[in-house]
Amino acid sequence: MLKAIIFDVDGTILDTEQAILQSLQRTLQQEQQETYSFGELRFALGIPGKDALQRLQVREIEAVHQKWSAAMLDFSHEVAVFAELKPVIQTLATKPLQLGIVTSKTRQEIVDEFDPFGLSHYFKEIISASDTKKHKPHPDPLLKCLDLLQVAPKDAIYIGDSKYDLQCAKQAGAKFALALWGAKTTKGFEDADFILQKPAEILQLIE
Repeated sequence: MLKAIIFDVDGTILDTEQAILQSLQRTLQQEQQETYSFGELRFALGIPGKDALQRLQVREIEAVHQKWSAAMLDFSHEVAVFAELKPVIQTLATKPLQLGIVTSKTRQEIVDEFDPFGLSHYFKEIISASDTKKHKPHPDPLLKCLDLLQVAPKDAIYIGDSKYDLQCAKQAGAKFALALWGAKTTKGFEDADFILQKPAEILQLIE
């Protein structure tokens, strides 16, 4: 029996791809004097920013991450809630379900980049990259959220758009639903339990 639906944020609730890639590209140009294409930076979608900078072999990770976060706010006009998603979340909140979030954003990034959209109060628990030592694709963030919600993994669905989300769900023992509006492809998601073409299909999960 389904007792909880947990959401990722970037690429699942918020359309942040352009803002993330443009701000990272600009930050690396300014701080590293290196120019990367969006294709070269796409791997950074779905993992904590510091992990992405580590993979890019940035030396001053803490300082550069702060500048990237500041640059992200400069591109906030590029960010929006995916169409149709807000009424779906509002409907879910009226059901006998627990709603949660597991995101690679830090706690401060949640405050700066997610809270302004006015959706946070619909979620009983929000687990950020600041709340666990290990991050997606490790299952710890999702397990922590489910523990706080007091829901067994087998009774939960995690909705996300990246392979990190899929791996996190599977290792935690939860079901995974692919947000195709963010992922844009089913390639590499053969293990997904559900493929959601549009946000309204989330409501079919509880029927």
